[in-house]
Amino acid sequence: MPRPDRVFRTEGIVLRRMDLGETDRILTLYTPYHGKIRVVGKGVRRPTSRLAGHLELFMRSDMLISKGRTLDVITQAEMIDGYLPLRESLGGVTYASHIAELVDGFTQDNDENRDIYLLLAAGLAWMSSTENWQRTARYFEIRLLDLVGYRPQLDACVLCGTRLEPVNQFYSPYRGGVVCRDCAPGRDGLSPLSLTALKVMRYMQRQPFDRVEQVSLSEQVQRELESVMLRSLTIHLERRLRSVDFLRRLRRENSPGV
Repeated sequence: MPRPDRVFRTEGIVLRRMDLGETDRILTLYTPYHGKIRVVGKGVRRPTSRLAGHLELFMRSDMLISKGRTLDVITQAEMIDGYLPLRESLGGVTYASHIAELVDGFTQDNDENRDIYLLLAAGLAWMSSTENWQRTARYFEIRLLDLVGYRPQLDACVLCGTRLEPVNQFYSPYRGGVVCRDCAPGRDGLSPLSLTALKVMRYMQRQPFDRVEQVSLSEQVQRELESVMLRSLTIHLERRLRSVDFLRRLRRENSPGV
């Protein structure tokens, strides 16, 4: 029986998992007060395991964890929210994978950030209730960049500081913001950014999700926002996102809603 000082209770959301031995799993969790941690779920792959149904991917659970020499061990778990609507389609699971991959990529082990945890929990809830996963993903991305210190500059040119005119502009993912039309000529790595897309990004940066969800976006604007945001995320993370490649394969197969 572990000593009381070797046990702690926490909420956590399962970001990813890896099989260990024949019956165990290593789980990567994001928690509100311990940040990102890796723990062992002993026996969770057994059909009779009491933990298994509470520790699935993207599941939010209340857990009792015993501190170990190398990895901590989950001794109890009770699901708080399984975000079940996400699990009803391949598209929903893939978008859940996307936001989990972003949180995993932008955070370090044991680096507490309660706001990121709350955003992740909210993001999974939004994905479970929305009819537009693409718009919701963009909103989550913009909010996450804000929390990790990469808030996009959308009101003034990142090169000259001039306040932007209400016209089409350019976006620099390397500098993290909009480049005005006077500074753009001859600059490499810029993406065209329509005035409509710029307004949507500003709105997402400033408004709560329930208001953003009421905004109707054309397919062209959604694809434009996706291109700008995914380039920015790839540059900040310094690697490609696995979930994005899978989403693109789903689209090629004409999956609805993706």
